[in-house]
Amino acid sequence: MEYPSLDKPTAGAIRFNTDSSQLEIYDGNQWTGILATSPELQTGGTRGLRMGGNTVDVIDYFNIDTTGNAIDFGNLTGSRGATGQGFASRVRGFQAGGYNSGYLNNIDFFSIPTTGNASDFGDMLASKQGIGALSDRTRGVICTGSDANPAVNVIMFVTMTTTGNALDFGDLSISKSNTKCVASQTRGVNIGGAIGTGNNTDNIDFITISTQGNAADFGNLVGTTRQSHSACSNAVRGMINGGSPSTNEIAYITIATLGDSNDFGDLTRTTEGSGAASSPTRATVFGGGSSNEIVYYQIMTAGNASDFGDLTGSISETAGCSNGHGGL
Repeated sequence: MEYPSLDKPTAGAIRFNTDSSQLEIYDGNQWTGILATSPELQTGGTRGLRMGGNTVDVIDYFNIDTTGNAIDFGNLTGSRGATGQGFASRVRGFQAGGYNSGYLNNIDFFSIPTTGNASDFGDMLASKQGIGALSDRTRGVICTGSDANPAVNVIMFVTMTTTGNALDFGDLSISKSNTKCVASQTRGVNIGGAIGTGNNTDNIDFITISTQGNAADFGNLVGTTRQSHSACSNAVRGMINGGSPSTNEIAYITIATLGDSNDFGDLTRTTEGSGAASSPTRATVFGGGSSNEIVYYQIMTAGNASDFGDLTGSISETAGCSNGHGGL
């Protein structure tokens, strides 16, 4: 029998359930079992994936914990550019929206531990390109994206263990497009974007992933406004890479707190439209500006990126995800 606590637990609290003999974590809304799995068990290390871009359907993969060139994984259900950002659980990778002779609303998914082609998962609330996305272990959250009316504030979500269409989550504090997201196990953070043609924003919002509701102010990007950047995280730090206006700057935030971004270092080149994927220790940034380059850096130290290897082809406006990011 479960006995009520005198105090409400804080998000991230851990307990041992004597009835189920299972270790559990409080996600801010409920107690949920801690899965006995890891990237090492699933794929021999954290697997990074890049999906689509430049109106192609290609999926590549590589082991973030090593260095080397990417390998062909399979294909999306269709060719698409301006793909934005992917999201993932331990076992499933996702890519939503994009552009191919029109804005797309479909969500693709595939099994990360294997290789092969993606399948249809469902549809977004509306057709969008350049989405921002994040996830914890069970829920994927899609933030804005652009269409014929590029500045929107819509947040939607899916349950990654099922298939089906996205549902409404809430709204960002402002309308914007071409934004990117990072996550811890409990909190999602939406960073930067465009609020109109040629007008970028330094706005940073946050949500609690396991609930539904509107985003709240987190802080601001310091020193620059940006869109078409890439972002990834471990459970502690959210990393912001490059972007428009064209920059090679890497910045970071501490996800558990509120506050402005901090300078981290530099990429090996200026880039827009890159993808990103992370392990608990490393960030990788790839493509962008029709490049095939993959670079990496250590998330918990400050410094510049180094060469990792190459994608299977040069690409821009691509998406990325991994089975070892901070939301897991």
